[in-house]
Amino acid sequence: MTKLPRQNELEAYLDEALPPDEMAQVEHALRQHPECIEQLGAINARRDAGIHTLGEIWRRHRLSCPSRHELGSYLLGGLPDELADHIAFHVDVVGCRMCRASLLDLEQRQSESPEVAETRRRKYFQSSAGYL
Repeated sequence: MTKLPRQNELEAYLDEALPPDEMAQVEHALRQHPECIEQLGAINARRDAGIHTLGEIWRRHRLSCPSRHELGSYLLGGLPDELADHIAFHVDVVGCRMCRASLLDLEQRQSESPEVAETRRRKYFQSSAGYL
């Protein structure tokens, strides 16, 4: 029998904030237990009605996430220890998928050759030149 997800797990599921294995467990529970689907519907109805908890607002607007600039400085080792420790905790322990994805993107861009970077910049410019 599948474990029924708690309310906070269903909320995180809706926000796509769970690790992939936990997302799969919640999806399996939703298939097995119709009452979970009803609970998910109630959460959505509450959100649609504009009733939010402080925790929901915090997660949805990613208030604890560092900026992309801070993530880049973290990769370069140019942050004060306190902020660097916060980012390491946020990415490695909390497991923020959005920040982890940003870090991976920044690492890839950092390691690309100057020719590749110049080609990408030229494509961006050419695609947006008509809008200027």
